[in-house]
Amino acid sequence: MDFLGNLARALDRPGFPWKTLIISFGVSQYLLETWLSYRQHKKLCETKVPKALEGVVTKEVYDKSQEYGRAKSKFGFVSSLYGQVTNIATIHFDILPKLWNLAGVIITKYAPARFSGEISQSIVFFIVFTVTSNLISLPLSYYKNFVLEQKFGFNKQTEKLFFMDTIKTQILIAAIGSPILAGFLKIVSYFGDNFFYYVWLFVLGVQAFMITVYPITILPLFNKLTPLEDGKLKTEVESLAAKLNFPLKHLYVIDGSKRSAHSNAYFYGLPWSKHIVIYDTLIEKSNVDEVVAVLAHELGHWKEGHTTKQFIVSQFYTFAVFALFSVFIKNRSLYQAFGFHDSMPTIIGFLIFNDILTPVDTVLKLLMNLMSRKFEYEADAFAVRLGYAKDLAKSLIKLQVQNLSTMDADWLYSAYHYTHPILPERLRAMDWKGGKVE
Repeated sequence: MDFLGNLARALDRPGFPWKTLIISFGVSQYLLETWLSYRQHKKLCETKVPKALEGVVTKEVYDKSQEYGRAKSKFGFVSSLYGQVTNIATIHFDILPKLWNLAGVIITKYAPARFSGEISQSIVFFIVFTVTSNLISLPLSYYKNFVLEQKFGFNKQTEKLFFMDTIKTQILIAAIGSPILAGFLKIVSYFGDNFFYYVWLFVLGVQAFMITVYPITILPLFNKLTPLEDGKLKTEVESLAAKLNFPLKHLYVIDGSKRSAHSNAYFYGLPWSKHIVIYDTLIEKSNVDEVVAVLAHELGHWKEGHTTKQFIVSQFYTFAVFALFSVFIKNRSLYQAFGFHDSMPTIIGFLIFNDILTPVDTVLKLLMNLMSRKFEYEADAFAVRLGYAKDLAKSLIKLQVQNLSTMDADWLYSAYHYTHPILPERLRAMDWKGGKVE
């Protein structure tokens, strides 16, 4: 990898304005996304039902959806500004070295001598950093759930449940993230310049492990999964899975209504053992044929290989990220610019490197969304070929109405942010010419 080595040497220049560069990247992204959000906000101020939805949704429902969209849009302006100010303050006031030194003090005072070293200090820093980040974002999260979502009837969780979820999440992040971080740092230390090959394989193994462990040990901490009761829905879903040779092992209902009135359905698992999860809100608000149609769409993703394709793309990206990180991991000018004059902790380098990747991530996000929307059209077409056109259309409309989802969007905003086509686009692609759903 001579190219990576040469690039690393070329970028390690004393006095290089890394802070200015990274802040410029962040501000540029913020300005781009704010401009796109402004375009979308103007769209949300329109009062006429889009032509494609005339006779599909009522004016009352459309107005309610627009009002909800505007409320989320205003919240988005505030939260993005809050995040940008926080990020600039973190860089300007050298918060990272302060937190790193705090982690060192904690290790020195409270940990046995055998726990000294970069890995132990990195784990403590990781915990302190995530807790601090969560506390900073907590007011916005609280407002979103208990003011914005509650105003429109979507929030179903209590304050006790909200704070318990927050605490559980932090404990899980520390419990799961710490050994993963330790493994990552150990591999980097052991394999030297070629660490990225082995880190990528390590992350791949962690992903496979989490796919297996998450539904068994983590999901039950937040939600209750119960087997779908015998009846027409279960029979229809199992029949559809058998028809498609989908390796269905379990069929669950999840108590999504515990926290939100929004509806959904998904599947997870290893290639040879899949589990389908249906939100209780979806079952409650849709008839059997409509629920099966939604699952036909989801199984279309599996049959068309979408999950595999997205996984392969993500693996290429992950490998590229770690390979590029090898260029910056020992860049002394980068660490010094951020207040690290005597050490170059790998975890700090990786955090800063992620900020450097901002322009790449912006372009990648756009490309991934384009691919995702293409897959959504294909999954819809798959369900249509199975004969679920009418029920899928009705279900999509119901979900749109029940969730007060955005019914029209600025094309640039949609291209940048949306992983799914908006409802009018999906209905047009399905060539559906039905009426509104009561």
